[in-house]
Formats: sequence, structure tokens, C-alpha cells
Amino acid sequence: MRNQLRAAQLNHVDQGTIKVQVTSAVGMVPVENARVTISYTGEPDSTLEQISTDGDGQSEVLSLAAPPLEYSMEPDQSQPYAEYTVQVEAEGYRPVNVEGVDVFSGELSLQNVQMEPLEVSEQDMKNIVIPANTLFGDFPPKIAEAEIKPVDESGEIVLSRVVIPEYVVVHDGTPGDSTAGDYYVKYKDYIKNVASSEIYATWPLSTIQANILAIMSFTLNRVYTEW
Repeated sequence: MRNQLRAAQLNHVDQGTIKVQVTSAVGMVPVENARVTISYTGEPDSTLEQISTDGDGQSEVLSLAAPPLEYSMEPDQSQPYAEYTVQVEAEGYRPVNVEGVDVFSGELSLQNVQMEPLEVSEQDMKNIVIPANTLFGDFPPKIAEAEIKPVDESGEIVLSRVVIPEYVVVHDGTPGDSTAGDYYVKYKDYIKNVASSEIYATWPLSTIQANILAIMSFTLNRVYTEW
């Protein structure tokens, strides 16, 4: 599959772009002069670009090969995005390696990287693997659930009205898996992450907006009903 994608990237002239923002996990300050290395995911020795971040912790915008735009506009067996690996190194920080960064034709991919100072972290490289988009990857079917759910107000847990939370709790597993971890994620970040993994950036703006509204509605329903 990766060889087929690589061939599509090389045989077509479509281009996407990528920009990397590097900040410290402590204080969220920009990391200047971080070395950013871009390569094909699955081919760590295929270095394509190596650049440094500026005083704002940002890299320049780089153009990279991507599959044809039409791959993402209709259901197809062809992967509609290219996958790249972003490796970031900076003096005094733990290195970070992000695999599977998506790049679409004609779209700008923004990759945020948080680096942990060595005094608060191990020196081994932190490796992050971004899974396939749910529209293309092979994932298990959604767990069936009742369309109408009972909502009993306890006065302590179940909310009396719908509110926009600052954080949501994300359970990293099936509902019945007590061994899976729970993570507190900012609501806005959660919506952005779900949207980026369930829709394509190449779609019309109205389509993207409609999908994001559906994601927000589903999430708030989960918070309100506690399902």
C-alpha cells in the first residue's frame, strides 16, 4: 500500500503544503532553532527536507507531493492523502517523532509539536503515530446503542441543561474496558482532532462546517446524557 501511495505521489504533480509549530510543554513558549526533518512515513531514511524553526517556533511552509485532488472527493480505493513523518530535535528538549502526518492536494497541514524539557522528561525519543483517517482506514463497526436514552437528573452528576464544557473526558477504549485510560482533553481541541480524523480538508467549506456541527452536537449529547 505504501509503495502504491509513493508511486502516486511521484507520478502526479499535485502538491500540498505543511508547516510545523514547535512549543515547549512547560510554559507553552516557542522553541527556536528546533531542527525539523521531513521524510516519507515508513521510510525513515528518505529525508526530503530539513529546516529550522524561527523565533516564533514556526517552520517555513514546505511544498510536498500529494495524491490527486479527485481521490478525496468521491469514495475510492485510492488513498487521498500522503503520509509524512516529522522529526523534531532541539537542544535541551526530548526529541519528538510524529508519523502519519496527512498532506492533501492544495491544502496546508499544520502540525503542532510540544517538546518536553530534558529536566522533566526522559531523553528517549517520543514517538507519536497518527492513525489512518476513519474514511480510509479499516476500523471496527460502531457499537450499537439505543436511539432514545433515559435521562434521570440526580442533582449531582447529570446536568440540568446543556453546557459547553472546557474539558471532556476521553476513554481510550470500549465503554466496558476498565483497563483503558481516561484523558482530560480541551473541548475545542477534541472537536478539532475528531474533525481532522473523520473528514477531508479538501471538501467544500459548507460540507466541513456541517460535519463539525454534527460532531459538536454528538459530543454535547454525550456530555449531557453521560452516555
